[in-house]
Amino acid sequence: MPSRTKAKPKRTSEGKVLKRKRENDDHDRLKKAIEEFDPKATPASRFSDLPLCEATASGLRASHFDTLTDVQARAIPAALKGADLLAAAKTGSGKTLAFLIPVLEKLYHAKWTNNVDGLGALIISPTRELAVQIFDVLRKIGRYHDYSAGLVIGGKSLKEEAERIDRMNILVCTPGRMLQHLDQSFGLNVSDLQILVLDEADRIMDMGFAHAVDALVEHLPRERQTLLFSATQSKKVSDLARLSLKDPEYVSVHEAAEAATPASLEQSYIVTPLPEKLDTLYGFIRSSLKSKIVVFLSSGKQVRFVYETFRQLQPGIPLLHLHGRQKQEARLQITQRFTAAKNACLFATDVVARGVDFPAVDWVIQVDCPEDADTYIHRVGRTARYQSKGRAVLFLDPSEEAGMLKRLEHKKIPLQRTNVKDHKKKTIRNQLQSMAFKQPDIKYLGQKAFVTYVRSVYLQRDKEVFDMKKLDLDGFAASLGLPGTPQIKFQKGEDIKKLKNAPRMAQSSGSEDESDGDGDARKPKAKDEVRTKVQKMFERTNQDVLSSHYRNMTGGADDNDDDEGADFFKAKRTLVDTDLDDAAGEHDGDDDGDGNGKMAKVVDLGGEQQLIVDSKRREKLLKSKKKLLKFKGHGQKLVFDEDGVAHPIYDLVDEDEFKAQGPVEELRRQFVEGESGKVAEADVEDKELARQKRKEKRERRKMLEKMERGEIASGPVVGAGAGAGAGLEGGEDPLALLRSLPVAGGAGSDDYSEDEAPKAKKAKKWFQDDSDDERAPSKKAKKGKRVIEMAEEPDNLEDLEALAAGLLDG
Repeated sequence: MPSRTKAKPKRTSEGKVLKRKRENDDHDRLKKAIEEFDPKATPASRFSDLPLCEATASGLRASHFDTLTDVQARAIPAALKGADLLAAAKTGSGKTLAFLIPVLEKLYHAKWTNNVDGLGALIISPTRELAVQIFDVLRKIGRYHDYSAGLVIGGKSLKEEAERIDRMNILVCTPGRMLQHLDQSFGLNVSDLQILVLDEADRIMDMGFAHAVDALVEHLPRERQTLLFSATQSKKVSDLARLSLKDPEYVSVHEAAEAATPASLEQSYIVTPLPEKLDTLYGFIRSSLKSKIVVFLSSGKQVRFVYETFRQLQPGIPLLHLHGRQKQEARLQITQRFTAAKNACLFATDVVARGVDFPAVDWVIQVDCPEDADTYIHRVGRTARYQSKGRAVLFLDPSEEAGMLKRLEHKKIPLQRTNVKDHKKKTIRNQLQSMAFKQPDIKYLGQKAFVTYVRSVYLQRDKEVFDMKKLDLDGFAASLGLPGTPQIKFQKGEDIKKLKNAPRMAQSSGSEDESDGDGDARKPKAKDEVRTKVQKMFERTNQDVLSSHYRNMTGGADDNDDDEGADFFKAKRTLVDTDLDDAAGEHDGDDDGDGNGKMAKVVDLGGEQQLIVDSKRREKLLKSKKKLLKFKGHGQKLVFDEDGVAHPIYDLVDEDEFKAQGPVEELRRQFVEGESGKVAEADVEDKELARQKRKEKRERRKMLEKMERGEIASGPVVGAGAGAGAGLEGGEDPLALLRSLPVAGGAGSDDYSEDEAPKAKKAKKWFQDDSDDERAPSKKAKKGKRVIEMAEEPDNLEDLEALAAGLLDG
């Protein structure tokens, strides 16, 4: 036995040595195969033709990846040899696998270990949705490797990510979030980084992410491999120098192709005036109910407005919306729902324009003109992905047609003009106007949608395509259901890409709580101007809390405040800073500073909503109790403690506090047991009290019966049970009630009259004892007087009857 015990570790150590030797032989064999592999001499058509390690090859087979695409066949061999890469290919051509496979192989050849080595590969994506998609593909093909991988994007807990990020070998991230971890996370070490990948590199390298990329590259080592992939690649020397690329190899699979978009994609455009775009869009959706559609709009406010209004119109197809202002959890949920849906319509901004793979998309509709040809290519790339068919439609205003077609033609993008059939046109202007009048939130979204669209057009560089002077803004406002055009005062803004990619808190022109400036004075009303009934109804001052906001934006109020530090645009408002202070009661003064204005009053009636009195009709509202009920809140039942302090019957606790108390079933059981105990105790007390009352009643009945039979000569004793001395022990005179009652015959039962006070009891002499007091009643009885003894004051009808019977007998 001892000899066997010693031989076992020997065989184990020999096995480890043999395993390590086999791994070294595999590494040497693969390195030699990579050096000898020449894709030009022996072009590869399958993944099995590439010199890959067994773990990567097994992951590809398990994920059903077999055939190489053009960009994969050219990019993967070059990346395996360690060269820096610039790869450009059409959308949906398989670029994700073209850089994920080199990432896994790079770490394999570097003999990267999970527990010892730190971060080895960094993959950067411009959007969260694309990062999630890349991470899912990485998990599939890397399932047989031992590397740890993490997803670092915004919208999640920074603390939880920081606790685990130092243990990751591969990170898929967005630029801003990764830079935040590099600056703040203590344990993150990137000094041994082996490979850096930028997906949609032209988007990451543009001015929107320039600062984040520059700061991020400063943390990374210069000795690394860098891969850049995109459908529209950048060749600027400044961009390449910024990333420290060394003799990069440029891979452009479709550079000599006839079109920059997939051949299976049918592309057309419709010339429709700006006021008719929503009508055309609604008619198109109604005629394509059995399709999967992605609709691109220029701003998140437009996406929200179109989604909310179309949802109420019920076109007959599931509607979804996606934009950058949503929470990360909601964005992922909507993406998954649209991916799994067979027929659906998704309204979205450019947040899903790049890289996101939605399966089986039939139509891509661009309601707003893209800012350039590259954006158009990425938008239409959501359909016709990897040998599948798709169709794309672009809506163009007549003023945008010539300039945009010229730029698309320069990028080799074929477009055919299409006309909308008359029977498919559906006007929804009246329905939108009705919604805006009845629902203040729809009216508010319409205002924001108008402002953000005009802002996006105003900030575009290409004025040959985007010319605000040629747009019918009045008609566009009417098509949104607004009876008036919001007046906007423009200021010189910066480039559109900077504003689109600025931090969320720094943007104010597109936020919900933006600080609007002032506009010009109220526009004078023309003499012959005809105002409709709907316009007059919108001008009422007491329609809703948002009516004043709408009236301000349409130029319906004066504003004398001039704020030079306002944001990109300024919309008219009625209340300036001093007016808001007056309404809040901070200081007294007139509304406009000249003593002629009328100050608005804020009345707090105890409810959640305060009553703002800014008109005579609002003053009359104060006299109506019925209409003031919604401002007074809801009443609640209270109980008072021993100190007289009021408390609710049940005190509500927070959800976290409630969960900390224990399981729900256990709390329910404890509550039921406690209440049952209280009920049982009260039941015992009630039963004892009822038993005592029955006993006293029975004893009084027996006394009455004895008195009727004449067994008691001295008169009835009312109230047995407690004894005759109970009243004396309580500090009360039992004869006080008898003295106040009249006696038959007009004479009192004692020696003193009613007006005279009772005589004081004489003090005992030294020769008297208690037996003298006992003989006193008998002496009075001999004189013909009768004494009625009572143990307690009568408290019910039977006691009073017994007392009256005793008096009558006397």
